[in-house]
Amino acid sequence: MASADFWDDQNNARVVSQKFNNIKEEIALWENLRDRIKDISEYLKFIDEHDETFRKELQKEVDNIESELEKLELSSLLDEEYDENKAILYIQAGAGGTESQDWAEMLLRMYLRWAEKNSLDTKIVDRSVGDVAGIKSVTFMISGKYAYGYLKSEKGVHRLVRLSPFDAANRRHTSFASVDVIPEIDDHIEVNIKPDDILVETFRSSGAGGQHVNKTDSAVRIRHLPTGIIVQCQNERSQHSNRMTALRILYSKLFELEKNKQREKLDNLRGEHMEIAWGSQIRSYVFHPYNLVKDHRSLYQMSNSLAVMDGELNSFIYHYLKYNKKLKNDQSRKVAVIK
Repeated sequence: MASADFWDDQNNARVVSQKFNNIKEEIALWENLRDRIKDISEYLKFIDEHDETFRKELQKEVDNIESELEKLELSSLLDEEYDENKAILYIQAGAGGTESQDWAEMLLRMYLRWAEKNSLDTKIVDRSVGDVAGIKSVTFMISGKYAYGYLKSEKGVHRLVRLSPFDAANRRHTSFASVDVIPEIDDHIEVNIKPDDILVETFRSSGAGGQHVNKTDSAVRIRHLPTGIIVQCQNERSQHSNRMTALRILYSKLFELEKNKQREKLDNLRGEHMEIAWGSQIRSYVFHPYNLVKDHRSLYQMSNSLAVMDGELNSFIYHYLKYNKKLKNDQSRKVAVIK
């Protein structure tokens, strides 16, 4: 950054500057915790065991430090390419009509609550409403540091077991929905989209949003003819804003597609394609006959299913990242042995 020609390339300078600031922030967090731990160690030398008020204050500080250390440990596992990027999520209801569509909407709420609890911004780009209840599909974006790194653990099929509120006989039902997560790609990485390769269509928004949204052709659908990828956005009032958002999503999807072509396995970014049905789930949410949420990869489970549905996902994310790190380390060791 100190070189004379650093700012000649504005895009690269912006990326490097952001990386520099992120590293500075992370170092400052560790140094702050180190200093606070030293302070507590000093206080303990002089603490009066009968001073209950002071003991409570120290315990509160210890609890805060433990909580912050857990977050830093979690972020230390996020060292893969694009982990710091924003995330684009797509939820699609599986077979099963209203049951699965309701489950898809429950998952949407879960992720929105998780983002809110972790101070991340969300934006719903496109939503297809269910015939009776719930949603058929939804595309939304989550912005904030490490958004993709955290949420890449959510790719796959999610299974729900519960007593159906839509069944007059109150029988137990199993529903499925798939979640796909891709990183939003910054514009400093080149992805060539030729004007002749895209077909832009406008249509009237079908969702909520007021008279202006519903009475003008503000919604935008973009088809990428060479790949068949289709993205659409109908959340904004302006057709121009919807077009720009749709192009950003198309840009990210095409970049991911190109990266996948360069890799031996397609599951490095998107995960393996799985049918939205029994036997392909990454996580099960059981509400009846007992309460349990279990991740089938890390084997981590939690009995408070209501808390999970209210956005308490960090434990699942943490255990998946540890599992994923161990898996990759084991694979690296096997490759080294073979060589």
